[in-house]
Amino acid sequence: MINNPKITGTKTFNLRKGITAIVSLFLFLSAILFSCGTGPEKKDLAQTAEEAPWRGWNKYQIKPEDTLVQLGRALIENTSYYLGPKGTIAAITNGMNCQNCHLDGGTLPWANNYSAVVSTYPKFRDRSGSLETIPKRVNDCFERSLNGKPLDTAGLEMRAILAYMHWVGDDIPKGKKPKGSGIMDLPYLDRAADQAKGKAVYLAKCKVCHGPDGQGQPNVEGYGYAYPPLWGKNSYNSGAGLFRISRFAGYVKNTMPFGQADFHNPQLSNEEAWDVAAFVNSQPRPQKDLSKDWPDISKKPVDHPFGPYSDGFTEEQHKYGPFAAIVNGRKKTNKK
Repeated sequence: MINNPKITGTKTFNLRKGITAIVSLFLFLSAILFSCGTGPEKKDLAQTAEEAPWRGWNKYQIKPEDTLVQLGRALIENTSYYLGPKGTIAAITNGMNCQNCHLDGGTLPWANNYSAVVSTYPKFRDRSGSLETIPKRVNDCFERSLNGKPLDTAGLEMRAILAYMHWVGDDIPKGKKPKGSGIMDLPYLDRAADQAKGKAVYLAKCKVCHGPDGQGQPNVEGYGYAYPPLWGKNSYNSGAGLFRISRFAGYVKNTMPFGQADFHNPQLSNEEAWDVAAFVNSQPRPQKDLSKDWPDISKKPVDHPFGPYSDGFTEEQHKYGPFAAIVNGRKKTNKK
């Protein structure tokens, strides 16, 4: 109708304005429906605001017939029930759930989400010095964050987790990472992260859920945790991603205290996030053999807490900072 030559001037402009208003109203109502978990089917809504961080689809939008995807979500959400010390399928993990580190099934912005898994894997990772697949990455989490044993890559559980990863992220263009994916990189402090200050933050803002001794709170069913342990024998081991304090700090900045904070409304300052990360990661936890990690030591992140290093800085500084000096030192070395 807009192309009709009889519609000209102001009439055409007003008609276009009317259509624009209708479209805007539709997008507004769609956003409301989506936030309530009752919106259109998964593929029907496009990203309408470039500046908005990615947010995954509600688990209730998984189609009833997508049983493999449903199982994958259940394994992520209740890993301990299926695969924990009292697991109904196998006893291969420490009792934590994948969802303890990947909130709401890996669908929340800046909460260690799964948005870019399918779009970026397989990819070369410096930690292993090899091309890694999604199953390899999943099993890394089982062996490190869950301090357990790997899944059979051809088994039902791995296939279900892969199906769920695809459901979460297969609409992200290949090679792209949407805004809000993974964990936010916080600006480095101009000092080392302070364990003593971090302990004060922990006691004030974390203890109520994770306990004064960091051992978490078991759930009422007795097979896992309502709030996971942050250190000790049932927590993540020294090879986990969150054992790097930049990862822990970026994670808690946008997610903790649980139920109170998100990226719109952080409850911790950057300094508090860095300091509490230093405190938590200075506590005892299971150790993992990392001798095969980072075959090219020059590729180690500045906050990788174990030597050897190629830059001449100490293990203490690599663990707690200040990190800007390491970054600048490496830049100078690379220019030579």
